[in-house]
Amino acid sequence: MIGLLAAGILLLGGMLFAVSKSSRRKTKSRSKDRGAIIRDANRALAQNPKDAGALNALADIYYSEQEWEKAARTYGILMDLVATNPDLDEHLTTMRHGLASMQIGDHPNAYKSLMLARRDHEDQFEINYNLGQLEFRRKNYERAVNLLRSAHEKQPEHVGTAKYLGQSFYRIKRFREAISLLRRVAEAEPDDKESIFHLGQAYYEASQTDQALKVFGHLRADPVYGPRAALMAGSLHLKSRLYDEAEMDFEIGLRHKDIPPEIWLELKYRLAATFTRKQQLDRALQVLQEITKVNPTYKDVQSQLERSRELSANRNLQTYLMGATSEFVGLCRRVVTNYFPRSKVKITDIAVERSEHVDILAEVSTAKWEDTVVFRFVRSGNAVGELVLRDLHSRIKELHAGRGLCICAGNYSEGALAFVEARLIDLIDKEQLTKLLKRV
Repeated sequence: MIGLLAAGILLLGGMLFAVSKSSRRKTKSRSKDRGAIIRDANRALAQNPKDAGALNALADIYYSEQEWEKAARTYGILMDLVATNPDLDEHLTTMRHGLASMQIGDHPNAYKSLMLARRDHEDQFEINYNLGQLEFRRKNYERAVNLLRSAHEKQPEHVGTAKYLGQSFYRIKRFREAISLLRRVAEAEPDDKESIFHLGQAYYEASQTDQALKVFGHLRADPVYGPRAALMAGSLHLKSRLYDEAEMDFEIGLRHKDIPPEIWLELKYRLAATFTRKQQLDRALQVLQEITKVNPTYKDVQSQLERSRELSANRNLQTYLMGATSEFVGLCRRVVTNYFPRSKVKITDIAVERSEHVDILAEVSTAKWEDTVVFRFVRSGNAVGELVLRDLHSRIKELHAGRGLCICAGNYSEGALAFVEARLIDLIDKEQLTKLLKRV
């Protein structure tokens, strides 16, 4: 038994030695063939620098060994010879010149050669994929989609094609098609943060907010895409009135180093808006002042600063514009009951319209007159337009009231002022509102 085992081991060793020896002979033979080809080619080129056969042999070696710079240069010389030498394969020469040029970043020459190579070979994957990538870089997204879709049909599992096709679909606003492709890229290459970020943007544009938040939340810590992802996540949370989550997003974004200046400014701007919504005006003021030190003319920062200072000094105006709906309505009730001096006021109805305004119907009795009055309180510091007053006028007629008042924290447009000239509607602007709030 031991003898048989020993014999088997010796036999196996002999076989492995023979295979190894054979492999070395083949490698040596290939190396010798390569060396011989190069020597013969260089000898021929020394006699004739435009020897097509020698150039073609060298180009094939350079291409197969991925010496892209040498391959591009040699195939470039061959392209000048194909017209007069029928032995050269024009399509193969132009295609390989284009592909080698792609590898060394020579995109203009790559584009010219690949376009020539595609004339009679429109279904080749390598040509369509690389041309599609070049059209994407040139921002010709519709053209990129056509080329990359042809490549995708040939090799549906190719991740690079899915990446550029998905991003091209995103650029031309075909978001659902972009999502399906970029999701596959994210699954296949989780380190491709660029594609993952575009996937989040596509989800956002397709109104798939929850999915977008998951993507942007995942990317917040990334050193490259983190600031932008945090800005997107925070903006979505701010829009949804999830102010604590928005604050956290913006703070995470601002912790990164080397933030692009425009992203830093927008993160700060929206963080200030978040503090304002949370009625943390001191913190909002501090952030706005940081913005003015970097860019004093950024957006409406100066008006925001003035507004924040004013609201900090006027608690009632702060409640009117930013307080909870219950606080706002309570303040409006006090204004109604104190609006007409020496009067008896009975509030009979309160209607809140999406936190944008509140209508209060009141029966007012004074020594000289009695009437039913509709008070409309508009939660805006901007100019109130004619449409708001037309709606108020319809409301007055519907409730059979005798008159109406519109109160806002801003002013009124020319159309609004013209509309009330012949109607029993009084307009109260910010200056008058401030006096009323002091009185109550």
